[in-house]
Amino acid sequence: MKKTFLLIALSILLFNCKTSKNKEIITGFIAEKAMVVSAREEASKIGTDILKKGGNAFDAMVATELALAVAYPYAGNIGGGGFMVYRKSNGETGALDYREKAPLASSKNMYLDAAGTIIPEKSTLGAMGVGIPGTIAGVFEVHRKFGSMPMQTLLQPVIALAKRGVVVTKKQAGKIKSYQAQFLRANKDSILFTKNWKENDTIKYHALAATLTRIQKNGRNEFYKGETAKKLSAFIQANGGIMTLEDLAKYEAKWRTPIAFKYDDLNIISMSPPSSGGICLAQIMNGIEIYDLDKYGHNSVKAIQVITEAERRAYADRSFFLGDPDFVNIPVKTLISKTYVNGRMDDFSFEKATKSADISHGNIAMVESDETTHYSIVDQFGNAISATTTINAGYGSKLYSNELGFFLNNEMNDFSSKAGVPNMFGLIGAKANEIAPEKRMLSSMTPTIVEKNGKLWMVVGTPGGSTIITSVLQTILNVHEFGFGMQEAINQPRFHHQWLPDVIMMEPNQFNKRTTDVLKKLGYNINEKDSPVIGKVEGILILPNGKLEGGADPRGDDKAIGF
Repeated sequence: MKKTFLLIALSILLFNCKTSKNKEIITGFIAEKAMVVSAREEASKIGTDILKKGGNAFDAMVATELALAVAYPYAGNIGGGGFMVYRKSNGETGALDYREKAPLASSKNMYLDAAGTIIPEKSTLGAMGVGIPGTIAGVFEVHRKFGSMPMQTLLQPVIALAKRGVVVTKKQAGKIKSYQAQFLRANKDSILFTKNWKENDTIKYHALAATLTRIQKNGRNEFYKGETAKKLSAFIQANGGIMTLEDLAKYEAKWRTPIAFKYDDLNIISMSPPSSGGICLAQIMNGIEIYDLDKYGHNSVKAIQVITEAERRAYADRSFFLGDPDFVNIPVKTLISKTYVNGRMDDFSFEKATKSADISHGNIAMVESDETTHYSIVDQFGNAISATTTINAGYGSKLYSNELGFFLNNEMNDFSSKAGVPNMFGLIGAKANEIAPEKRMLSSMTPTIVEKNGKLWMVVGTPGGSTIITSVLQTILNVHEFGFGMQEAINQPRFHHQWLPDVIMMEPNQFNKRTTDVLKKLGYNINEKDSPVIGKVEGILILPNGKLEGGADPRGDDKAIGF
């Protein structure tokens, strides 16, 4: 280990104190026993209330996930899917894949015209972009395996919230307004969100409440085989899509083995394929481990160089090797091995930037939205959940069922519609992620749990499309390398590089101009104009005294609640 990192309990718990350098210490919400951090206060409260009633983290996951579908329709959903990584109090870990799948009628070239050119918006706007939703299957599978309270009990406060309504925040009002033109293009009729909603208005979700009530009464199969399934498949087809009742009936969530790796004295547990998150995170952290980031300084020229160059190489490998492991052979052990990654960093020099044009995928013999949402949970029993869920773009495909009360994803865009052509997040894809019936599309979602000295230490994750991996990375490094608490780590300005395009995206007006000027002289392309937000991290840090510090990202309406 290149250094020993000690977090002093007293300094963490002091609020609004000044350090010797007159720097204000920012501390997040502190809880004694349990906590939920999510994108909306309503969802965090419902999840925490379940914990207060004696439920465990898995019960709280069900309630929080579905509450986000009500309170945060921008990304929370029952029309999408996601990934969850867990750690039980006994140290057992695992992961659940409830990612969407391609319909049976899908084909490799379904988004190309006769000339082989991608048809604009076919995979992003409307019914043709919709993958088979996995969220309901996911929460029911979690409940089946680990739940301790009746599903009816977990759904009741969510249904009540939908009926009672959710107060529109300033940020939500702005998002709704900015997407209304697309809502009108994607839907044949006006929808709930084409109304002129303003801050402090209350939106009541009666249709969604009715759908959730049917699910509460009839269980998982209501969504995949029952009345809701029939209405959903008919709606998709009436709008030009290809999803069928058979597609829904065949969908299953799948348990996976998470990606686990060491970094200094940390054991990091993250999501496995078809998410690229865990593998890319491992590659980047393996690439930077030998460098003295703590000595270089937070967001210094050298620290940004090292992290950028490791990211560049990891994303190049992502585009070539990664896809659905049920369809492609992924060399996981090699990709996350320190030997392989160190070899990839051999040509890095502090003297000048590596050009992405000169970086391809690694040589291995062969024998995934910026509009996602994440929540982190630690319960009073010591169980931890890190879950990221999405409908891909903001409000997904923009296609909304007035009868069922929810938006549908446009997750099909996360496949490689054509090798070498970027998706909406600028990510380049290859054959490993080409479209095939019942295949799960590659993701960047990176729900992550970190152990220190064999004990639970951190639960973290974020939305952010291609920036998810790098936002999780920087949050972990901010705590481990640079000594920030959880809230302060989340508040720090972030940057991102993903191989192509060959540019470092930086949150605007947040980085020292001298730093960016030096980076430019070294040959790095800097873009501070097009990244107003990089990630919205939700994290929980276990403090030395056993208490929990919640970090809720101020870039959104996020909230940590606990007891």
